[in-house]
Amino acid sequence: MVIPAFALDRTEVVLHELAGLRRAGVLPASVPVYVDSPMALAALDVYRDAIRAQARELRPDVAAHGTAVLSPEPFLATRTVQESIEINHAQGPAVIVSAAGMATGGRVLHHLRRLLPDSRNAVVIVGFAAEGTRARDLVDGARTLKMFGEYVPVRAEIANVPHFSAHADAGQLLDWLRGAPAPHTTYLVHGEPDAAATLRERIDRELGWTAVVPRSGEAVLVR
Repeated sequence: MVIPAFALDRTEVVLHELAGLRRAGVLPASVPVYVDSPMALAALDVYRDAIRAQARELRPDVAAHGTAVLSPEPFLATRTVQESIEINHAQGPAVIVSAAGMATGGRVLHHLRRLLPDSRNAVVIVGFAAEGTRARDLVDGARTLKMFGEYVPVRAEIANVPHFSAHADAGQLLDWLRGAPAPHTTYLVHGEPDAAATLRERIDRELGWTAVVPRSGEAVLVR
């Protein structure tokens, strides 16, 4: 199983869930978990340091379990290119967590190219997959995926788990904006067109602010 996951925050959330499944016996101890992303591993070190220091921001259930809450042992950190390549030679079932989350680049592409053609494998898309990304193509049922200049058949099982998204929803964004002074103009530069247009209308209606979804390539004066 391969899980495309963003290096910052998303990987840690996925590891937390996998550690819980390991403790519950759902994820067998014989199935190793690889994290194949140097950036994700660097971020994981920061999270672990925070747990060891019992940082005030930690949830009580996370603090209580210590660093094991992010380490579904056997847990294998893959930092070098050679270590990443060696995953290809591992025997038996395994879980590979690798960046980037929307499969637009990174080491995960090498795993997808190898695993997608085999129906015994699975790809789990965790979080929202934006239009125009390979992750979205997989969620939408693509039968082939282009990478490294060739078309790769998709025979693996594709599981979509969107509730892993770490993005705030529209209501949470509006609550956050209410605590700020009204700007001259609010520009919505992230998100799909329909969602951005809907949020722009809510900002205009509920906050009374001037909100704009700029066109691609549009230039504006920020002051």
